[in-house]
Amino acid sequence: MTEACLGLPAPAKLNLFLHVTGRRPDGKHLLQSIFTLIDLADTVDLTLLPSGDVEREGVLTGPAEEDLCVRAARLLKERFRVGAGVRIRLEKRIPVGAGLGGGSSDAATVLIGLNRLWNLRLTRSELMALGVELGADVPFFLFGRNAFAEGIGEKLLPVELPDARYRLVWPGRGVSTGKIFSAPDLTRSTETRKIAVFSDSIRNRWPALPGHNDLEPVAARIEPAVQKALRMLSESGFEPRMTGSGSTVFAVEPEGAPKRSLNLPEGWLEFRVRSLPVHPLASWLTE
Repeated sequence: MTEACLGLPAPAKLNLFLHVTGRRPDGKHLLQSIFTLIDLADTVDLTLLPSGDVEREGVLTGPAEEDLCVRAARLLKERFRVGAGVRIRLEKRIPVGAGLGGGSSDAATVLIGLNRLWNLRLTRSELMALGVELGADVPFFLFGRNAFAEGIGEKLLPVELPDARYRLVWPGRGVSTGKIFSAPDLTRSTETRKIAVFSDSIRNRWPALPGHNDLEPVAARIEPAVQKALRMLSESGFEPRMTGSGSTVFAVEPEGAPKRSLNLPEGWLEFRVRSLPVHPLASWLTE
């Protein structure tokens, strides 16, 4: 049995658009979105523990029991009665609570890595079914390629996207996803459209982004820093949009665009990233 899987990438994502199209009886919101992988990534180290314990090294943002990496490992261990344990070490580069899917991506990478470390030989589909128990974004990172998403984010179809560079601004703080989705002024009835509508828009109008983000105006009202970040990118000649439930805003960076950095307030972060056509660990899973 392999003793360690080290240096495993957990890439971030962007939502090129995010439409809220309805609500399920259980209260969860129905969405349409296009997810793209980007090369901003956390790094996960997994070390086999014969003791059977699940340990988490490094700084935690809350109780270990609530950490998505720990939950992913324990879910896999309990569901398949694995005797071995694991020590999880995480190097964070993706800001927390930024709408970039960092926690979900970390959990997906833990599932992929433990599938190999514990020699479980689960397929991509089997891991995706587990992933939805951890969070709506986790299946996307296990899907492993750019995707059109529906349902609560778990219904995924592959989509072709141009190779692109993006400019990201994180305004130094997150926005409560719960507050956004419970806000009375959130649009919950955007018309559903077929994937072909968005694909045609990308093919014919790129770098203009299709659709919009229904969560953006609510997030900007709740957290003025989001509105400020949008304005700063716009005043620098970009067409900005918020990703996910925020707080990161982004824009396509056209080829030949000036590479000068923005004059950001203290505590804010700027990233220049490239899109990824597939997850770096995609080849570790069979269909």
